[in-house]
Amino acid sequence: MAFADLLEHVGGMGRFQVASTFLLALPVFLMACHNLLQNFTAATSDHRCRLGWEVNGVWIPSGERCRRFVTPQWWLLEVNGSVPNSSWPETEPCRDGWTYDRSVFSSTIVTEWDLVCGARGLKQLAQSLYMAGVLVGGIVFGGLSDRFGRRLLLTWCYLQLGAMGTCSSFAPTFTIYCLFRFLTGAAFSGILLNSVSLSLEWMPTRTRALVGTLMGYCYTAGQFLLAGVAYALPAWRGLQLAVSLPFFGFFLYSWWLTESARWLVMVGKSHRALKELQKVARINGRREEGDKLDIEALRSYMQKEIASPKSRHTVVDLVRTPVLCRISCCLCFVWFSTSFAYYGLAMDLQNFDFDIYVIQLIFGAVDIPAKLVSILTITFVGRRFTQSVALILAGLAILANILVPRDLQMLRTALAVFGKGCLAASFNCVFLYTGELYPTVIRQTGMGLANTMARLGSITAPLVKMVGEVFPALPFVIYGAAPVVSGLVAIFLPETRDRALPETVEEVESSGDAAEQPIDRLINSNVQVEKLTDDGLIDEQWTTEIERSIIYRERTSLRA
Repeated sequence: MAFADLLEHVGGMGRFQVASTFLLALPVFLMACHNLLQNFTAATSDHRCRLGWEVNGVWIPSGERCRRFVTPQWWLLEVNGSVPNSSWPETEPCRDGWTYDRSVFSSTIVTEWDLVCGARGLKQLAQSLYMAGVLVGGIVFGGLSDRFGRRLLLTWCYLQLGAMGTCSSFAPTFTIYCLFRFLTGAAFSGILLNSVSLSLEWMPTRTRALVGTLMGYCYTAGQFLLAGVAYALPAWRGLQLAVSLPFFGFFLYSWWLTESARWLVMVGKSHRALKELQKVARINGRREEGDKLDIEALRSYMQKEIASPKSRHTVVDLVRTPVLCRISCCLCFVWFSTSFAYYGLAMDLQNFDFDIYVIQLIFGAVDIPAKLVSILTITFVGRRFTQSVALILAGLAILANILVPRDLQMLRTALAVFGKGCLAASFNCVFLYTGELYPTVIRQTGMGLANTMARLGSITAPLVKMVGEVFPALPFVIYGAAPVVSGLVAIFLPETRDRALPETVEEVESSGDAAEQPIDRLINSNVQVEKLTDDGLIDEQWTTEIERSIIYRERTSLRA
């Protein structure tokens, strides 16, 4: 609560916040490209066995992609050629590689390393290893940023993604390619987690939802960008390089970004936090207000927050106390199912009877109205309602596909697009919601746990598709049931609309009905604190917080 007042004192949503949001949002465009890149770099083209001569009809069975005749079947050249001896001639696997249709994609990793027929599972392995990298990155960079800072880890991850993405485009073998993609995925997580936290922790309470949704729209625009760049660069190496090189530019300007003053206060670096606040005040045109701040005022105003983080926090703190344990368990369900169903739909575009570039645009376009509706409900109704409804609608849309005949491909595609839009709205909400639910001292650790569950969902999604070869309807049942269950679980999360970001574990645990009422409202409406306390509407702890805020405001107004 205290930091929210300090933030207003140095300009609120001023020039610094606008510039910082813009710089943090730019990389998000290309992060979407990396996440969905294999829809194009690993696209499978029509193929057949490669032969050293042109008379292919006597060596390759009609419609066969993976086998050829052991001996030439000259009888097939006859107009009315029929199978001799009433049996199909003996065939064998392709010995000399494959010939590919390059009318759409001039080259992909599939055509580069022949990931077809018996090796077709390696294509999915490459995507799974990328997602495994995203999983590891969430675990590693989530904890490290709570220990070493948001900006430092963000800068490193920009450099790592740029370098590893560039190396992927020059990979000489499939194994080395997978290694670089794994490291690229790890950097992706670090950028995502630290961009969200750094933007939220410098934002006034009233603009957090707007900024969170802006980040979501940048990801949506990135899906359009991917379709355009992939169309312009049909060769996979050029496409991979084009979406990786800009991160070197992001690395260079990231040194301008300002470390989170919230985090600096929580780890005991009050002097540096004061300098950052004064820097923000100057950029926002509030130099005088910033100069009036001193370390004594900062410590007196944030006494409880400064005193609390003396002990080192670990991932155990996410489940050590009752309220945080409930929050963590519910969020694990929400993140897993959202990612699980999302990537089950979004990473298999070639299964739709549409041009792959068109379906990429459609899947990106549906995010625009979905996220617009989500920001309205997030802002005016609440996070919990938005999260629950988005997941339940997504699950029901996927389950409805079970009842639609397979020949109605247009309707099945429409339901899939609607479900993907609801899942995009769920992602839009849960990124903001998670950052608001966890306190500053373990926010990144909590985001790391959430990211871990999301990556487990994205890794599991392709495995469920394999079940469809035996039971065609089962994948839809699983993809649909998971969001519905998680939507019901989300009901048990606390609401965070109009609440300041919590700073400590104790603050989350002590939050109740009184805590859910924004203290700013109590102060700004001139409510008599003593009367509220006597009536039992708020306890002494919150009385102290309100009085501290009032005293600080009076002190700064007198100095002015």
